[in-house]
Amino acid sequence: MNKQHLVPWGAAEKANWLKEQTIKRSYKDEVITKIEKLKSTMDVTQYGALSINPSLYPVFLIKTRNFDKNKKTILITGGVHGYETSGVHGALAFMEKEAKNYTDTFNILCTPCISPWGYETINRWNNLAIDPNRSFIENSPAEECVLFLKAMEPFINDIYAHFDLHETTDTDNSVFRPAKAARDGKEPDPWSEIPDGFYGVGDTENPCFDFQKAIIDSVRKVTHIAPADENGNIIGEPLEQEGVINYPVKSLSLCAGFSNAKFTTTTEVYPDSPKVTDAICNDAQVAAIKGGLDYLKNA
Repeated sequence: MNKQHLVPWGAAEKANWLKEQTIKRSYKDEVITKIEKLKSTMDVTQYGALSINPSLYPVFLIKTRNFDKNKKTILITGGVHGYETSGVHGALAFMEKEAKNYTDTFNILCTPCISPWGYETINRWNNLAIDPNRSFIENSPAEECVLFLKAMEPFINDIYAHFDLHETTDTDNSVFRPAKAARDGKEPDPWSEIPDGFYGVGDTENPCFDFQKAIIDSVRKVTHIAPADENGNIIGEPLEQEGVINYPVKSLSLCAGFSNAKFTTTTEVYPDSPKVTDAICNDAQVAAIKGGLDYLKNA
């Protein structure tokens, strides 16, 4: 193999990669318009904007009204990886259609699209070829994370549960993992297979078995749950239970690990399955949140 291929990218390679990225859809038309409609029933604030184009990429925090310190606070995050579409639209659908059914019990916060440039360019990375979902740390190199963490400061000690909405797509193997290997100067390491169906990712240090099961049981009413591969794994990790694996979310600097929330989950919808539609994918994200919240109401 050409050893030059194994040299990590420098500034020039990252700049060349950026030049290759193109706008494929509209954050304003597809996301901001939905956020604007929520202003009649919820508190919506802009907590920053991406410096690559502040006028195009504002980021928003949505709050249910009448926050009550006596209620537990729930956080929903979407679009940490901008290309994971149902994470964004599932979060917005929950806030539009379902959040009102839980405000007697919970305060609800939602950042529906943390990475709007990634949304428009259908990218896992930000414009600096950084994965935001490995960057939720103090002095983060990812601007998306810096803005989010600043916005969360007033709530950081009150977050009881955190739902971080994601997707696993065919392009994870065909596009993003090869790009990551090239960026890092390593051999390509694709997953053995992309899971066909929904799965969840819990925290290795705080797995919340019953909470994750409640999510899976809710989602299975909407779409199918991903089976394990021949080795009993999903994306190389052993099953904790049906449809659930665990990651060390804090040591990996994942969004789900930024706080000390008692309950956390990262949802993973599979939009490339022939068994689903975009609407089913969005509904699966909503079902995951509802299943978790219904469990927490009685926890």
